[in-house]
Amino acid sequence: MACVAVYCASRHGDDPTFAAHARAVGAALARAGAEMVYGGGHIGLMGEVADAALAGGARVTGVITEQLREAEIAHTGLDELLVVPDMTARKAAMSERADVFLALPGGVGTMEELFEVLCWAYLGLHPKPVGLLDTGGYYDHLLAFLRNSVERGMTKPRVLELLRVGDDPGTLVEDLLRAVPGPDEPSSAGNRV
Repeated sequence: MACVAVYCASRHGDDPTFAAHARAVGAALARAGAEMVYGGGHIGLMGEVADAALAGGARVTGVITEQLREAEIAHTGLDELLVVPDMTARKAAMSERADVFLALPGGVGTMEELFEVLCWAYLGLHPKPVGLLDTGGYYDHLLAFLRNSVERGMTKPRVLELLRVGDDPGTLVEDLLRAVPGPDEPSSAGNRV
């Protein structure tokens, strides 16, 4: 059973589609029999995706820092909640458990998490699929930045092959889970960029 690390906002944003797509991702993970690991919060898109995955019967693990737990944003209905001392430990725990990484709409924290695992894939440090859910064109400017980085010679075109992009939650989840490499095979890549 694959485990998907989901990165997303602890806010809802200005478009109700963000929450609808977060719930659709959680439901798709449950339908596929996948597990989920995420930042452990019960608010914003984090809470939406976790609640939908749990409602569908998926195993959900949260990883939260002591500081955020003390701020009373920890989700109390998870299968497992790991409390770690800091963000570095949080990202490490999520990465170790994950077979797939998926970013939903989010802010600078989501970007930091996404770019770390994308960079690791780019450097050949892991073969795990990396996905980006581009709800309502939310990530259009980010994707333009990546294309510009390639066109300007700052990044190899391979980065565009490593990032799987989609705007349909169920289809993207299925694509990412199909791309999980077996123990002796390299990751395949594909994208929409």
